[in-house]
Amino acid sequence: MKQSKLTLAIFAALFLGIITGWAFPDFAVKMHVLAEIFLRMVKMIIAPLLFATLVVGIAGHGDVKSIGRLGIKTIAYFEIVTTIALFIGLGFANLFKPGEGMGNISTAHNGLNSIVQSAATTQHNSFGELLLGLFPTSIFQSMAEGNLLQIVVFCIFFALAICAIGEKAKPVVNVLNSLASIMFKFTEYVMYFAPIGIFGAIAYTVGSNGIHILLNYGKIILSLYVALAAFVLFVLFAACKIVKISIRALFKALQEPALLAFTTASSEAALPKAMAIMEDFGVPKSIVGFVMPTGYTFNLDGSTLYLAMAVIFSTQLVGHALTFEQQLVIMFALMLTSKGIAGVPRVALIVLAGTLTSFGIPILGVAILLGIDQILDMGRTTVNLIGNCVATVVIARWENQFDYYKMSNFIKNKNRKLAAVANIEDYKEENQNGGINGV
Repeated sequence: MKQSKLTLAIFAALFLGIITGWAFPDFAVKMHVLAEIFLRMVKMIIAPLLFATLVVGIAGHGDVKSIGRLGIKTIAYFEIVTTIALFIGLGFANLFKPGEGMGNISTAHNGLNSIVQSAATTQHNSFGELLLGLFPTSIFQSMAEGNLLQIVVFCIFFALAICAIGEKAKPVVNVLNSLASIMFKFTEYVMYFAPIGIFGAIAYTVGSNGIHILLNYGKIILSLYVALAAFVLFVLFAACKIVKISIRALFKALQEPALLAFTTASSEAALPKAMAIMEDFGVPKSIVGFVMPTGYTFNLDGSTLYLAMAVIFSTQLVGHALTFEQQLVIMFALMLTSKGIAGVPRVALIVLAGTLTSFGIPILGVAILLGIDQILDMGRTTVNLIGNCVATVVIARWENQFDYYKMSNFIKNKNRKLAAVANIEDYKEENQNGGINGV
């Protein structure tokens, strides 16, 4: 923490945003534009970065059979983990019952129903439409719209064609390698603006809702964060234990990108840093380049868990009791619809609205959740990021390509840097005390 000026700046911006939103709400609401500018800067990075890293990640294997094996293992792991996330969300929603006793709050948000309803009409939930939506008519249109699912499909076919051509396609791979390096540096520059964007987002959230919103919605927030903690503790910890990786060391390594994901509520903002860290941690570049971008479409554990809880919350809110069988049917639908979620703020609300509409459930719950979605999104986005990083380790170990020696050196270097920072701080403190005593 002490060695990163950006980390300290993010913490300062977070604290200042809360204070500003509480003390100067009218001014704080206007600061929303700062958050929007930063998120737009982040979004403009995603398409070229995803295209370059995913194609290079797949083509880097060179062997189509190897790619097919890696893809099957990756998707299988994603499906298992996200299904567990759905059932954890379902279980905690039935345990905590966050939607019961919320009638006094719901009336204050009825005006938002028309906004959410209009958004819900654009969501497609049939299997045919979902399948059709996988394939782009134009990759440029997909990039412009930020449709990660279509970009991933295009990248897979593009990379397979590169592998089939072989040496003749090597110049293209070299260009994409250079593009990926450029985009990582580009992202580094954009991240310098993160504290400004974070200040605007937090100030707007507190200023528009007030500090008391945390008390009113405490039950919802607590339910989600406890469920997310349980998922990390029991699922991700177990996955790391199976592949013999210290989850404590992994968490320490991911400290900065996880903090960035938490404060911006955008997992893409932390993608470049997280990918670089996972390579240094011992995961081959080819696996990082394939698994992490694919994970942002198929392995959003936090968002999937949240959707399960949000559906049950919405039914509890309106007194619509669901049987266990009905809950299972909705969970199956979410297994499909959640695969198209981009890792950017507010998209989960649109999927939730479409799912509720499909099953004839009033969408009042979406309108209520909209008021605190920033707070909820921070937690689920962080779990999305950590879940994808754990996935790279598991797949690398499954492929017998994880470098334990590199991980050991990474941990040693990390501890050495922390020790050096601590020694410098002790030295400064001793000098200050000596100066005071000498005077």
